[in-house]
Amino acid sequence: MMSLLPGILSILVIAEFVLGNFSNGFIALVNCIDWVKRQKLSCTDQILTALAVSRIGLLWVTAFNWHSTVFNTALYSSEIRVIVHIAWVVSNHFSLWLATSLSIFYLLKIANFSSLFFLHLKWKAKRVIFMILWGTLVFLVCHLAVVIIEEKMKIKEYEGNVTWETNLKDIVHLSNVTVFTIINFIAFAMSLTALLLLIFSMWKHLKKRKLSGKEFQDPSTKVHVRVMQTVISFLLLFVIYFLAQIISIWNSNILWSSSIFMLCQVLLTLYPSIHSIILLWGNKKLRQAFLWFLWQLRCWMKER
Repeated sequence: MMSLLPGILSILVIAEFVLGNFSNGFIALVNCIDWVKRQKLSCTDQILTALAVSRIGLLWVTAFNWHSTVFNTALYSSEIRVIVHIAWVVSNHFSLWLATSLSIFYLLKIANFSSLFFLHLKWKAKRVIFMILWGTLVFLVCHLAVVIIEEKMKIKEYEGNVTWETNLKDIVHLSNVTVFTIINFIAFAMSLTALLLLIFSMWKHLKKRKLSGKEFQDPSTKVHVRVMQTVISFLLLFVIYFLAQIISIWNSNILWSSSIFMLCQVLLTLYPSIHSIILLWGNKKLRQAFLWFLWQLRCWMKER
């Protein structure tokens, strides 16, 4: 029988999984319906839709890993573990860089600077985002290469075909952690830079309004605040996710049956679930669609 703490953590994982799938599925569905109706989709909605799809994949991979590790270890063969690991790398990559691209796109569209270089980037915002996403595929290829090498070494050692030197295994494992850390650090640094520039842009805007004797609560200030709240929530949740992932990677051989592993799963599921809810509520179109859905659900419940 499952003890109390792992039971509570398992309930949290399931709740986050359901909320995450609902919020991400809702975002993707609303934007797809809008795309069918209008035959076009804004760059923001394109990023949000792709981000929602990638996070649905990330949630399912994380949930499968949790279920197979805790409840059905016989299912978790070496071949399946490799497939799950590769699926996680791919879904995590796109989840990370689409969220980072969204922060940069908000910066380019909302911030106001007189620099010619910034104005050029602002004018080419959509192209900048696509260049970032295409460029980061290099990171994906490098990460996949290291992961595949490490997993193949584990499979051969498990089958008894090869006995690897401890130093070689440690080097490959360290390479995996290093690549993962560098990729995440770059994404974090880019999002943090976007946040700091947004803060600086709003400070300049408020300073101009103060000198001209105007009120502070104008539409531009409200947009700055709303976007900064979204980026800050992403950075905070991402830091939690990153730390939980590092703990899981470093202790992958000793944590599978412990409460620490379960806690890591809760934190790993928290990031793609809660941040998507924040994105949903922070987007006017999505928020209105969600409120309409709740109203329809309430009417349906009353009729029954």
